[in-house]
Amino acid sequence: MQLSDIDYHLPNELIAQVPAEPRDSARLLIDRGVDTPRDGAIPDLLEHLHDGDVLVVNDTRVVPARLHLSRKSGGAVEVLLLEPLDVAHQRWEALLRPGRKMKAGEALHDELGNHVASVIGRGLLGDTFHLEFTTANARAEIDRLGEMPLPPYITTHSGDNDRYQTVYARDAKSAAAPTAGLHFTPDLLERIRAKGVAIAAVELVVGLDTFAPVTVPNPLDHVIHSESFRVPDETMAVVESAKRVVAVGTTATRALESAGVTGRRSGRTNLFITRGFEFRYVDLLLTNFHMPRTTLLLMIDAFVGERWRTLYGHAVDRRYRFLSFGDAMLLDRSL
Repeated sequence: MQLSDIDYHLPNELIAQVPAEPRDSARLLIDRGVDTPRDGAIPDLLEHLHDGDVLVVNDTRVVPARLHLSRKSGGAVEVLLLEPLDVAHQRWEALLRPGRKMKAGEALHDELGNHVASVIGRGLLGDTFHLEFTTANARAEIDRLGEMPLPPYITTHSGDNDRYQTVYARDAKSAAAPTAGLHFTPDLLERIRAKGVAIAAVELVVGLDTFAPVTVPNPLDHVIHSESFRVPDETMAVVESAKRVVAVGTTATRALESAGVTGRRSGRTNLFITRGFEFRYVDLLLTNFHMPRTTLLLMIDAFVGERWRTLYGHAVDRRYRFLSFGDAMLLDRSL
């Protein structure tokens, strides 16, 4: 492959800066195989879900993971918490900017000069560090100091942090939202259940690779970082007995297919889904539109093949809203 195989022109004005209101008023592009895709809205998803299907969501919750701290010298340090390393959330894998001269043992301070965290060494995921909070209640300290880690292409924020959480979010662990799930409301979920569709949850902690574009000449040579996942036994039982599996987002897809590839229901996954991958579980995929030159677009290419270009081209022509706060599409790999 070449980078051009996962590249397209994304006009800046199509990058959504604010979420749709209400959540389920976003547009939905419906894949129809070789036919022209259909333009719809999120509630139209109901037409494509049937009795016996299962809708699988990623119920991870976003941490207010961006912290503005300072070194002893007074120099500013931006911290992006990526993933907790213990159940108490005292230790984290984190990105530090600037981090070139950061050393183990260095103290980081809040705006009042309080020592709130220490660097304890280099991390495992690329250019990351391990960070330890000094307070016994690290979660409260993170909530006090942190802000939502919105992607850098979102420059307008209403201040409503709940709009960067799904309505079914549970444990706060992720550094980014599973954005396809932002379109659901409690009412829409109830209407889906009323059709005989089961709703089951998995967990994939969205981490570093969300921020890492593919830069190598051959995308297949990209080194994908590992992320923590969990597929509960009850979810797997529902998935294996369902007529069709409809995954909400690439993260739910990665969790399910990681369980299929590894035979494990939890742990870490570095599953890299590219052309030729044999999907074991996911039949339909509800997903937002992704950045060019990303592993997420590689997954879409693996799921529907070259027709992703037709779908994305249609979305650009019809002025769909792209990326985290944007619109969605429903993909069917059987078409």
